[in-house]
Amino acid sequence: MPPTSTVDRPSNVSEALARGRLGIPSVIFFVLSAAAPLTVVAGVVTTGYGVIGVTGIPLAFLVVAAVLALFSVGYVAMSRQVENAGAFYAYISRGLGRPAGVGAAWVALVAYNALQVGLYGTIGVAAEPVLDRLFGGHPHWSIVALVAWALVGLLGLLRVDVNGLVLAALLVAEIVVILVFDLGQLGNPADGQVSFATFAPDNLFVPGVGAVLVLAILGFVGFESAVVFSEESKDPKRTVPLATYLSVAIIAALYALSSWTMTVAVGPDRIVAEAGEQSVGLIFNLAAAHLGDTAVTIGQVLFLTSVLAAMISFHNTTARYTFALGRERVLPAVFGQTSPRSGAPRAASLAQSVLGLLVILLYAVNGWDPVVQLFFWGGTTGGFGVLLLIATTSVAVIAYFARSGGGENLWRRAIAPGLATIALVVIIWLAVSNFANLLGVAPDSTLRWALPAVYPVAAALGVIWGLVLRNSRPDTYARIGLGAASAAAAVRAEAPASVEATR
Repeated sequence: MPPTSTVDRPSNVSEALARGRLGIPSVIFFVLSAAAPLTVVAGVVTTGYGVIGVTGIPLAFLVVAAVLALFSVGYVAMSRQVENAGAFYAYISRGLGRPAGVGAAWVALVAYNALQVGLYGTIGVAAEPVLDRLFGGHPHWSIVALVAWALVGLLGLLRVDVNGLVLAALLVAEIVVILVFDLGQLGNPADGQVSFATFAPDNLFVPGVGAVLVLAILGFVGFESAVVFSEESKDPKRTVPLATYLSVAIIAALYALSSWTMTVAVGPDRIVAEAGEQSVGLIFNLAAAHLGDTAVTIGQVLFLTSVLAAMISFHNTTARYTFALGRERVLPAVFGQTSPRSGAPRAASLAQSVLGLLVILLYAVNGWDPVVQLFFWGGTTGGFGVLLLIATTSVAVIAYFARSGGGENLWRRAIAPGLATIALVVIIWLAVSNFANLLGVAPDSTLRWALPAVYPVAAALGVIWGLVLRNSRPDTYARIGLGAASAAAAVRAEAPASVEATR
């Protein structure tokens, strides 16, 4: 062990996120913005109908919500024991050991960066109809992406509650317009009849059910981020559980309702053909027929802000993961610094912005397709990474409570997370089996295995780095997964390593 004088003694101020700035509504806004409701309703749902050809999507959202609610039982129970902006990374570290936690951290960085940066690929397309209406034309997609990049980067350096206010305004308007569209569709049923056929199990459990369930779970990505903001919440033990459960319920109700009313307006027997032909334009074409051009314009504007809101939310989430790793010295210490004025993770946020800029420029210079090759592939791959993290965290919750007890009952510490683990493993198997369909590539395409293979490689490299830290920097290793308490651990460098620290 090195002498105490050589140990990097961090500042408690520079390594602490701002406390008490987020209440339950603000956290929910962050979570729902990451889920991007209008983007999912207009894009994911129509893709599911048109490409996969299964009409049971409304029921699929409810099934996935039930699985994620089961997962959330153990997830929020552990949030009462472990308060850390690293969330998955911290929980897996405490449940399955520090090397596994570092492996999960590497997976999380890849997944959330793919989700956040991938959104820059679709912002230009989302802006096109709005800019065309306002100015009679639109610039190259990369110009729009750079404007969005600058705005997101600026907000990432401000107080987290400022971001929450921005997301609140965007999200409320977005949900209102979705509900208005839903009412318009429900009030104009095809053939004059309201059909509930898409909720029938025999319209879901057919060939292709695997792809539909994967598509549905991708629509929920972001629900897990309530824990990421636990350190900045006013009352984490109350805020995190309520925000998590409410987010799952709101997302499930909104998606199930919207995907169902779409079939009511078009007809369950025609939804596959119409969605395949009109794609993202389906929901706006229905709005034009039922509500008029003004409603369409509002919807197109809010589709643009939906993508922007998701960017802001994922930027904040990714920056806090990077911050958590820097604070514990798993990444360079500079990433563990916060702004003295805003309390935001300054260096981590700037790093996220630099990555986004490089990707935008790379795609623009090479003329690559920003929608398919950046947004679609990046979003699908990022969502699959989050699915892997959710399943691993569910196992970690069981292991953590089996060892520590934690004062939770059997349902919270073992039964619910156990059932969730089984269901999630099945979904992962289905995701891998259907990855070519998810990407829209040929079954023999290299991408079919290369993109999902990124995660086991990242996890293996992270585990190796964790083992290197255990042998070469035991003081750093002892801090892994401790969150804000890691600063106190750093000044005990001369103390004998505990049994826990050697896991």
